[in-house]
Amino acid sequence: MNPIFRPVAKGLLVAAAALTLCTTQAQTWPAKPVSLVVGFAAGGSADNLARLLAQKLGSSLGQPVIVDNKPGAGGTIATAAVAASKPDGYTLLMVTSGHAGSAALYPKLSYDTQKSFEPVAKVGASPVVIVAPASAPYKQLKDVIDAARKSPGKLNYAAGGGGATTTSLAAEFLKNEAKIDMVMVPYKGSGPALTALLSGEVDLGFDIPSSALPHIKAGKLRPLAVTTKTRSSVLPDVPTVAEQGMAGFEVTGWFGVLAPAGTPAAVVARLNKEINAVLGDPETKAKLQAIGVEAAPGSPADFGKLMASETVRYGDAIRKLGIKAE
Repeated sequence: MNPIFRPVAKGLLVAAAALTLCTTQAQTWPAKPVSLVVGFAAGGSADNLARLLAQKLGSSLGQPVIVDNKPGAGGTIATAAVAASKPDGYTLLMVTSGHAGSAALYPKLSYDTQKSFEPVAKVGASPVVIVAPASAPYKQLKDVIDAARKSPGKLNYAAGGGGATTTSLAAEFLKNEAKIDMVMVPYKGSGPALTALLSGEVDLGFDIPSSALPHIKAGKLRPLAVTTKTRSSVLPDVPTVAEQGMAGFEVTGWFGVLAPAGTPAAVVARLNKEINAVLGDPETKAKLQAIGVEAAPGSPADFGKLMASETVRYGDAIRKLGIKAE
C-alpha cells in the first residue's frame, strides 16, 4: 500500500470499528433496569411525568425503568449525581426548564448544565398555574397584587423545588413585573409545596397543572392565572397573566430527558426513538393533556437547541433580577 494512504486507511478502520461498537451497544442495550432520576419529591409534576414515561418506556425497552427521586437544591443534587454517573445509558435524568437557570443561580455547580449531558428528548410543555386555597379571599390575580402592594413582604408563596425551577422563576418574573414584594417558601417538590398550601402554611402556590389539577377539581384550590401566552386546554376558564394587565408576560415550563455526556450516540438515538413513540401513543397523549402537559416529541438536537436558548434567557433574567438561591 502506498504510505500516503496508510493514515487514511487506518482512520477508516478506526471509524468502522467505532461504528461497529456503537451498533453493538445499541443492540445489546438495555441488558438491565434503567434508572430515571428526578430531582424533586414524589407527587410533583416532574415525578408524575417521569412515572408515566417510565411505565411506557419500560415496556418498549423490555427492561424496567425505575424512577429514583433525589430532591433538594432546586434539582441540582440529582443533576450532579447523574452528571457523575457512568455514561452507559443506564442512568438518565428527568429535567424541568428550571435546569436552564441553574448555572446562573448556583455558580459553583460541580457540572456544566450543557456540556455534562447529552440531550435525549424533550417530553412535554406546560404552563405554570397560580393557585390559592379555596378559603382565601383572592378571587383573581388583581386581588393578590393589591394585597401585596398594601402589605409588602406579608404574603408568602410555595414554589416546589425552590431555586431555578420554572415555578419559582415564574413567581420572580411576576413580582418584578407587578412590582410587588412576596416571600418565597421553598420546598423539595410540588408534592410538599401543595401539602403546605392546602394546610394553610402559605398563602399562594405556583405550580404545574399536573400537580395542582386534582386539588383544583376537588374545589380545594382556586386557580387565579396561568403563565403561558394562551389559556391552558385543561383550565380554559382561567385567564392568563397577560390578560390580567401584564401584556407580554409568558413563562412556559418544559420537561425533558438527559443522559451523562459520553453516552453512546446509538443508545441516545434508541432512547429518543422510544420516547417519541411513547409520546405519540394516543393513550399517553390523552393522559398528558388531562394533566395540562402537551406532548413535545423531537430530536436530541432540537432539545439541545432549546436548552441552549433557554439557558441564555433564564440566566440573563436571574442576573438582571438579582435572584439568589434560597
